[in-house]
Amino acid sequence: MYPNILELILFCVAAGFTPGPNNILASYSGFNFGIRKSLPLILGVTFGYTTLLLSLATGLIIVFKTYPILQNILKILGSGFLIYLAYKISFHSQNQKQTIKNPVNFFKTFLFQFINPKGVIIGIITISTFVESGSNYIVHSIVVIGVSFLVAASSITTWCLLGKFLRRFATNKFFLQGFNYVMSFLLIVCVILIYF
Repeated sequence: MYPNILELILFCVAAGFTPGPNNILASYSGFNFGIRKSLPLILGVTFGYTTLLLSLATGLIIVFKTYPILQNILKILGSGFLIYLAYKISFHSQNQKQTIKNPVNFFKTFLFQFINPKGVIIGIITISTFVESGSNYIVHSIVVIGVSFLVAASSITTWCLLGKFLRRFATNKFFLQGFNYVMSFLLIVCVILIYF
């Protein structure tokens, strides 16, 4: 039996449901494209984050502890990608001639989990804190990764549904543009908060 299951669940819920790049993108996608077209994003985040945790549990965490500079490099790469997404979200709706496309797909979202500053930091904390080394390492890893998978799927879907719900209030193009500007701004705020 895993001894810290309640603490693990509370930590994962707090980390997974609080605003962050994935959740903001999910709301944006749900709002602009609906749930069905947002499934690649939902699956990309869920399986990408789970794969990140699996990689950390099977040895990648040793690399991060040995070379902490890698965290800074990933933070910079992830921040650059978030700024790029904020730009796309903010300005795509202004060009009416363009066909509206979801700015991220499964593959991009999956890969983004490995440079998502919040995700990488939370992943390192999760594995370091909740997986004890020793004879129970494999069992603890399975439990932690399983709980994280369920919470990741729940949180990203919830944020996507929130965006879809807010779409009901979109009665004109100014509301649509305003929502996209707010989502873009929140991504920039996420980038700023990562460094403080």
